[in-house]
Amino acid sequence: MDNYAAASTIRKAMSCLPGGRRTLNQFALVSYLPDPLAGFLDRLRLDLTPDCSPRAHVTILPPRPLTAEIKESVERLEEECRLFPPFEIRLGSIEIFPKSNVIYISLARGEHELHALHENLNAGQLEYDGPFPYHPHITIAQDITAEQVDALTQIARDRWASWNGPRSFFVERLSFVQNVAPGAWVDLAQIPLAVPVPAGH
Repeated sequence: MDNYAAASTIRKAMSCLPGGRRTLNQFALVSYLPDPLAGFLDRLRLDLTPDCSPRAHVTILPPRPLTAEIKESVERLEEECRLFPPFEIRLGSIEIFPKSNVIYISLARGEHELHALHENLNAGQLEYDGPFPYHPHITIAQDITAEQVDALTQIARDRWASWNGPRSFFVERLSFVQNVAPGAWVDLAQIPLAVPVPAGH
């Protein structure tokens, strides 16, 4: 059974990917954060925006329409990612996108690799020129008013400063996801990065 075709096996991924209702039936490529870091950030995001159903992730290909068959797109992603080795992402500080009032965590390490992945994969049938330049980050709060930004940002910074757990993780696989209903994203396929070859082999 194809991992991208069996609807009965598809699980809910997230309902907080940028775009909300505007991304209905679009597709994206993300890397989920592992626990305990993901659990901490998901709880923080729920505290800031209670109506959200988060799953902490960094986006490689932002939401876009798909011009090819899902199977063909997955096969191309697998082929390209097979050449890209796993890498570490280290989280930085709490920042704000002023135009959109999005609160996010910047990246202190891994941004170069994410840009390289984005540049390689944002081509051919998956090419899409989005409304904003690609800027990898971890979203903490979005769809908030300008009046809320300062207070919520301070809460996020205080909570992030008090976090004593890991602030980095390794990206070893990516998830191809689809927006199937307003606010509902599902996993279609897991895309592994290259398996490192041990020295001497």
